[in-house]
Amino acid sequence: MDEPPKQQTDIARAAALIADPSRARMLKSLADGRALPAGALADEAGVSAATASAHLAKLVEGEFVTVERQGRHRNYRLAGPDVCAALEALALIAPALPVTSLKQSNRAGALHRARTCYDHLAGQLGTALMGALLDRGVLTGYDGVHRPNEALRDRPASYGSDISYELTASGRAQLRELGVDTDRLPPRRPAVRYCVDWSEHRHHLAGGLGAKLTARLFELGWVRRGASPRVVHVTDAGTEGLKASLGLTL
Repeated sequence: MDEPPKQQTDIARAAALIADPSRARMLKSLADGRALPAGALADEAGVSAATASAHLAKLVEGEFVTVERQGRHRNYRLAGPDVCAALEALALIAPALPVTSLKQSNRAGALHRARTCYDHLAGQLGTALMGALLDRGVLTGYDGVHRPNEALRDRPASYGSDISYELTASGRAQLRELGVDTDRLPPRRPAVRYCVDWSEHRHHLAGGLGAKLTARLFELGWVRRGASPRVVHVTDAGTEGLKASLGLTL
């Protein structure tokens, strides 16, 4: 059977969609995997409702964003984790925005401490969680540290490819006690995957298992979303629960 012809990708078109500051702010607001209405995205971008609608139409047409209709309401969501991975990679090479207020400084610190990377945890919390899963034997395969001089394909702010982590039989039992059914992970995506965390230069858990575990931590009330997009806070119950269930001390 003849193979389909190879096609080059239109990087310029994708870059142009992200290049507008208002659209970039909208995309960053959606990078925690949630669906948001146009009004909330307009507020985040600092533009009018009409301008936001025009920007969102371009993002939907470019397949960066999908729209979900609920009656007369429309909510917008990133088209998938690959869009978030692209934003993370751009953040790694982009010049830093000047910090002109205490609020901006606090937000930057909060993003380093704990954030979402699409639908899973990242930052210090995400990498510490990955370390705890390895220490407890839930996962096996490597030690969770990114070593640039040894990496073949792995780069910060991207999905990892050099390492193969596996969920152990003991890990399935431990996660079941936590309320995570590993036999019912999100379909059509790898069960166990990792990202190279851009701020910590370690691995954090992605894939179906990362999404399922993160959703469970929100459900338990062990983590909660912050006021700024993607920021996550560990609750008092989470500090105790993570230590008791996974030996994770924050």
